[in-house]
Amino acid sequence: MNMAPFPQLQVFLAVARLSSFSGAARELGVSTAAVSQSVRQLEEQLRVVLLTRTTRSVSLTDAGRRLVEGAGPAVGQAVAALREVSAQPGETVGRVRLSVPRAAMSYVITPVVPTFRERHPRIEVEVVIEERFVDIVAEGYDAGVRLSEAIERDMVQVRLTDAFRFVVVGAPGYLERQGTPQRPEDLLRHECITFRMRSSGTLYAWELERGRRNWRVPVRGGVVSNDSHLTVSLAEQGLGLAYAMEPMVAEQLRTGRLVRVLEAYAPTVPGFFLYYPSRAQRSAPLRLFVEAARELAVKAM
Repeated sequence: MNMAPFPQLQVFLAVARLSSFSGAARELGVSTAAVSQSVRQLEEQLRVVLLTRTTRSVSLTDAGRRLVEGAGPAVGQAVAALREVSAQPGETVGRVRLSVPRAAMSYVITPVVPTFRERHPRIEVEVVIEERFVDIVAEGYDAGVRLSEAIERDMVQVRLTDAFRFVVVGAPGYLERQGTPQRPEDLLRHECITFRMRSSGTLYAWELERGRRNWRVPVRGGVVSNDSHLTVSLAEQGLGLAYAMEPMVAEQLRTGRLVRVLEAYAPTVPGFFLYYPSRAQRSAPLRLFVEAARELAVKAM
């Protein structure tokens, strides 16, 4: 026997719940004749009588009662699920899944998500914090946020922040004890709070530049971390020099808790970008998130 049609089963359940063909017709927005036909077709397919009809009442047969008890809850859950994922006119339903480095949270995610969710309450936003380079297509992401040099060239890129510098910083107390480096090579004689790359497991060589010349200094020290916020915090406590995004340490620099060193060698990067494969533009939730990010992300860094 073929599976019973879902629409006809819905009609039967409405009649059974209301004990009325006309009541079910009003609830479903169809004619009483259409309701009667749907129930008759279902009975013919199942080869049983589901309802006993009189001029004054409608009641369930034993087969009808068993069908209500068995199918009613499941159909109710299915209808509720369909209602949950369906969109009202002008409304978008869906999910945006993002891969974001922790350093970008304050500039890209925190300013954007609250307003985006207020505008689009039926779009779920999932933010996965990770530093490694991610194949967003292979790993099921809609988009990612990274510095431009970490983004594959075949991706669509949307600028989210202005360009900014990476700077070497230290606490005044540390600099008084150990002196201030004057050239990139001097860093090799200093205690540097090093950063271990999560993607490769290697220690990050601090990148510096001046004019057309570039340095990658293999700094070392007694503390290693894979979290840039921790390296900055330890530098504030005088444990050594740290290498950080200048916007991340703006408050510490303003209050004098940290001091820039080797500022003439600070490299500039283009900023953070949202990126996604070109075919992902068909996703309405992602398109709306891109629009919000363009408007709300912190541009002045």
